[in-house]
Amino acid sequence: MQAAFVTASPYGWMVKRWRKYGDVFSSRFPIFGRVVYVADPALVKEVFSGDPTVFHAGEANTLALGDALGEHSLLTLDEQRHMSQRKLLLPPFHGESVRRYVEVMAEATEREVARWPLDKEIELRPRMQAITLEVILRAVFGVRDDERMDLFRERIPPLGELTSVLNWMPFFERDLGGLTPAARFRKALAAVDELIYAEIADRRAANDGAERDDVLSLLLSARHEDGTPMTDVELRDELMTLLTAGHETTATGLSWAFERLLRTPQVLERLIESLDDDDYVDAVVKETLRLRPVIVDVARKLTRDTEVAGWHLPAGTLVLPAIAVLHARPDLYESPEEFRPERFLDGGAESYAWIPFGGGVRRCIGASFAQVEMRTVLREVLKRVRLRAPSQRPERGVIRHVTVVPGRGCRVVIEQRLPVEATAELASAHNGGPGIADAPSEVAVRGHD
Repeated sequence: MQAAFVTASPYGWMVKRWRKYGDVFSSRFPIFGRVVYVADPALVKEVFSGDPTVFHAGEANTLALGDALGEHSLLTLDEQRHMSQRKLLLPPFHGESVRRYVEVMAEATEREVARWPLDKEIELRPRMQAITLEVILRAVFGVRDDERMDLFRERIPPLGELTSVLNWMPFFERDLGGLTPAARFRKALAAVDELIYAEIADRRAANDGAERDDVLSLLLSARHEDGTPMTDVELRDELMTLLTAGHETTATGLSWAFERLLRTPQVLERLIESLDDDDYVDAVVKETLRLRPVIVDVARKLTRDTEVAGWHLPAGTLVLPAIAVLHARPDLYESPEEFRPERFLDGGAESYAWIPFGGGVRRCIGASFAQVEMRTVLREVLKRVRLRAPSQRPERGVIRHVTVVPGRGCRVVIEQRLPVEATAELASAHNGGPGIADAPSEVAVRGHD
C-alpha cells in the first residue's frame, strides 16, 4: 500500500507521513521490509556521521543498484574498501579539476540546442539527457572515436528505460526466454559493458594518458595504497557508476529547473538578466534541488542492533534521511512550496538541511561536477533560446527507478532563437563560479557513494 502512495506522489507522500507522525516515522515496502525515516537536521547528522561499520550505505545501495553497478562501485562498497576507492576517484572531481570540463559542457549544449525545432512542443528531459550523456562520454570516458560514441548513444538509453522496480521482484528476476524486465535489462547492460571494456582495452594499449585530461585517463594512472592499478572490472564498475548516476540525475535536475523557471516568470526574468551573476545562477540550481530533489531519500543499512533517534533498531533495518521532508520544512525554509532562489543568496541553508547529494563521508563525489554542469547548461540554453511552457499546470513528480522526474518530461515550446557569442567566450565567463573548490565531496543515488 505504501509503495502505491509513493509512486502516486513521491514528494507529497513523505511530507504527509512526517506531518502525521513527526521527525521519526516508518513504512513497510516490498523487498525492503520496514524502513525508518528521519526528518530533522540533527537526526540526519546522527546518521551521516554514524560509525561507517554500522551504517552501511553500500549494502543499502546494492539492494537497488548492485546488478547494474557491480561489486566494485563506489556506491556499493563499504568501510575501508569504500574509502580506498574514494581516494582514487576524488581528484578529477574536486576543485580546479572540474573547471577544465566547462567548455565540453558548453559545446555539448550548443550542439543540442541547435537541433531544437521552433514553435513546436518538445519534451526537454530527453534533450537534457543527450547533453549530459555527451558530457560524460567526452569528459569522463574520453571517447574520441565517433563510431563508438554513436554506439554508446544508441545503447545507453535502453538501460534507463528498462530499469524498473519489477527487476527486484523474485519472479521477474528469472529469464523466461528473455521476456522478463530483468532479462531485457541484463541484455542491455551487457551491450553497454561491451563498449566500456573495449574503451578500457584501447586506452591501455594506447598508453597516451599523459596527453589526455579525461577521468578514465586519470583512473588508469591511479594506484591503490599497495601500489597496484585499478583492474578492468574496477574501472568498468566506476565508469558505469559515473555514467548511470551522473548523466541521468543531472539531466533530471536540469529538467526540473526549467519546469520551475517556466512557471515562475519573475525568477526566469531575473535569471535571464543575471546569467553572468555566478551567485544567482548557483542559487537557482540549489533552489531547484531543494524544491524538486531528484532523489527523495538516502539509505543506510544497520549491521548490528543500534539506537537511532532514541529508538532501538535491529540489525538489517534501513534508516533513511528524508530529503524531501527536510527540503519542505517551513521551520527551515520560509514558504517552502515557493520557488525562491533568493533564499540561497543570504548564506543558504543550515548544515544537514540541504542534502540533495547526501552527506558525511558518503557525500556524492560528483556534486561539484553536477552543479557546474547545471549552471553551464542553464546559461547556454537561456543565451540561445526563449522557452515557454505549453501549460502553466505544474508537472507532477513520478518515480523512475530511484529518481523523481517531471511527469510529462518537462514539455516546452521554443519561441525564439537569439544571437550569441562564440562558445569559448561563453565558457570562459563561467570560470570562477561558486562552490567548485569549496564543495565537499555521496555520485548522487543519484549516487550516494
